[in-house]
Amino acid sequence: MVKTKEFKFNEARAKGTDRSSKPTVMKKFKLKHHTANSTNTTAYIQILGVGMDTHDTMPSILLFFDRQRFIFNAGEGLQRFCAEHKIKLSKIDHICLSRVCSETVGGLPGLLLTLAGMGDGVPVNIWGPSNLNILVDAMKCFIPHHSMVHTNLVSHTGPLQIDSSAAVASKFKDVKISAILLQPNGVKASDVKPSDVSVIYVCELHEIKGKFYKEKADALGITVKTKYKELTQGKSVKSDLLDITVHPNDVMGAPVPGPIVIVVDCPTSSHALELISAQSLNDYYSDSSNQSQSGNIVNCVIHLGPASVVNSSHYKKWMKKFSSAQHVMAGYVMNEVQNPILKSSARITARLNYLCPHLFPLMSSSIQHPISTASDFNFLSEDPTSKLSDGIFAENLLKFILRPHAHLGLDRSNVPSPQAASAVIDELLLESPDIADAAQHVSQLWQKPAERKECAISKVMTDKPILDENSVPSCLENIRRDELEVTFLGTGSSQPSKYRNVTAIYFNLFSNGSLLLDCGEGTLAQLKRRYGMEGAESAVRNLACIWISHIHADHHVGLVRILTLRRDLLKGVSHDPLIVLGPSQLKRFLDAYQRLEDLDMQFLDNKATTLFSWETFELDNESNKNNELVLERDEDVKNGNLTSSRESCSQGSSKRLKLSVPVAKVETFALLNRLKKVLNEAGIERLFSFPVVHCPESSGVVLKAADRINSIGKAIPGWKVVYSGDTRPCSEMVEASQGATILIHEATFEDGMAGEAIAKNNSTTKEAIEVGNSAAAYRVILTHFSQRYPKVPVLDEISMHKTCIAFDLMTINLADLHVLPKVIPYLKLLFRTEMLIDNSDDHVVEADL
Repeated sequence: MVKTKEFKFNEARAKGTDRSSKPTVMKKFKLKHHTANSTNTTAYIQILGVGMDTHDTMPSILLFFDRQRFIFNAGEGLQRFCAEHKIKLSKIDHICLSRVCSETVGGLPGLLLTLAGMGDGVPVNIWGPSNLNILVDAMKCFIPHHSMVHTNLVSHTGPLQIDSSAAVASKFKDVKISAILLQPNGVKASDVKPSDVSVIYVCELHEIKGKFYKEKADALGITVKTKYKELTQGKSVKSDLLDITVHPNDVMGAPVPGPIVIVVDCPTSSHALELISAQSLNDYYSDSSNQSQSGNIVNCVIHLGPASVVNSSHYKKWMKKFSSAQHVMAGYVMNEVQNPILKSSARITARLNYLCPHLFPLMSSSIQHPISTASDFNFLSEDPTSKLSDGIFAENLLKFILRPHAHLGLDRSNVPSPQAASAVIDELLLESPDIADAAQHVSQLWQKPAERKECAISKVMTDKPILDENSVPSCLENIRRDELEVTFLGTGSSQPSKYRNVTAIYFNLFSNGSLLLDCGEGTLAQLKRRYGMEGAESAVRNLACIWISHIHADHHVGLVRILTLRRDLLKGVSHDPLIVLGPSQLKRFLDAYQRLEDLDMQFLDNKATTLFSWETFELDNESNKNNELVLERDEDVKNGNLTSSRESCSQGSSKRLKLSVPVAKVETFALLNRLKKVLNEAGIERLFSFPVVHCPESSGVVLKAADRINSIGKAIPGWKVVYSGDTRPCSEMVEASQGATILIHEATFEDGMAGEAIAKNNSTTKEAIEVGNSAAAYRVILTHFSQRYPKVPVLDEISMHKTCIAFDLMTINLADLHVLPKVIPYLKLLFRTEMLIDNSDDHVVEADL
């Protein structure tokens, strides 16, 4: 039925912190031990609405038992979703994948890293089609912990079975799960690609045995109480007083059949045609004679396919074969943005928007998609609670209760209620009435001094001058608002949290395109929350390149989802593959992953974009041009005379050879040429990487815009933005940041945690600010905060005259740089009750990802 493979991920770079301080293991084994027949056990299947508000990934499904947890599919954002809704990832025993693609596995790397760091030593079982091993092998490139993963390749239709030879503690206790392979209709078995295969999972809970009637046993002469147990176990016994054999059905009531749930991922209409003709589900159809004999009554079917498939007449005809089942349509469903999935983050964003809408725009109200909304499922009512002939529309955290049997059916008690931004603001003003005055004063920061009105709170906030308003760098002279806008899509470190996603920075160059610096898990979802569905797709479509700082997962796991979306958006349109720059380890991962699905990208090692490498490239270019001129001049000269002509280039060639590095490779040279062209079209004169002090091959990056000409013909120097990636303060960082318009610097730890910053090769807040001061940077923006500070990092009153704190979905326009430091006091006012470490909601454990 399955092929199994067990391994430990490479520990070569692991500095991993021990997460075993959290007593996960003890809790795991202190659970009350219920038998399969206990009527007191709890079991349900639940919709985890990951991506429901952004349509960026497929929802996950949780199958919950007291002693085990199963997750079906692990799209991007699963960890963050579970943190928001207090779903304990440490309890997950099995991950079942319907397909292996970016929509179903985007959250798997981060999830495995988190489970590995918990230190309970229990391996996680992953089930999926035969191409699952390609994904797992690819992830070895950056999973640094001693994570034990047991892969189970579903190669045939039939029950899932753990390899008896494997030392896996997590056997199936409460449920029998069978896999049914679904492939496109009309394709020869030999021509089916692993990526074409989808897995249907049939989950059958064990039956509950009937009640034991002691009075019946007494009447049949059973006096030895040990025989009661044998009868309940299905064994016949001899009567103690009568000359008869007593059978279990003589003293026990009728058993209660175990509930059955089917999880169906039918991705295309071709798969739907195959589904109709498949024989494997015959025993479960309502009109099947086999069903009446076996008692296989399906209680719930969860559909993960898109509306274009499940809305077809073929598919609806197939659904009707389960007449007694509750159908839940969970594929690509959309909630209104007014009811966001991540309420904690949305609440913070709404408060920040009220205080300063210039820097914190509201989440886009156009986050709807024409592909699969509620109305697309035309057999559904607009009311998600109503059940029509075919099914109901899935809601976030909707449950179908499986145990206890008396409560069998839908349960909406955990479905979140809508959250309006106005209610969040009403709550804020009730807590802090002076925020209204603060918001008024912040809005005046964008006005000329003569136009500003004095208000009570402004006197407090402006007692000390923050900066000289006249000290604006020349590159910002008459700057237009369509030059550059920087949006922070993730500002947290290590792993996603309720309030901060992991690192990603979006550079909007408006008509010139866009760039991404780092691309942590959930980057696409954050783009959609900020810019809406169409805006995010436009941003991805117009990317000039993506630059990745280092191999730690919190900086690049969202890359695959961005690349596959761009591939799909540009399908049928003439275009070039996207250039991805990063460390060599990232290339190994991307090359391995492309065996699963095409990413439509070309990789360039960051080492090929250092200043030294660019100089070598330019020398090579110049030499090639000289050689072309020589060949043109000497084309009529005989071959014997060609040598003397080329000798005229010997001096330049010897200098070039001295500087020669791997950039001389033909493919790298061609890619650098294309990168230079792409950057120039985006108005970027130079992009160069430089080494920093973190893990091997970590880099920072400098972006320098081309000079511009003002209305009177004067040349205005282009802006310069420097991004640190993850690093300790170092000379390379200071040198690269000299005269930067913006320095974006990581500030993982507060100043009292310098020892931990040194141990993990990160920076403290003070150290990041000092780098900016040493480099005479105009503005320093701090990011990559430890998740110990879920809302606001701990800041000292030092050197804040040029510094700003980044928040998720914060957007900074070049034209607003002069205002940034003035906003800091108001941010502190907004979060004055939350400036200390928040331990009330979450137990955050850092990992060196």
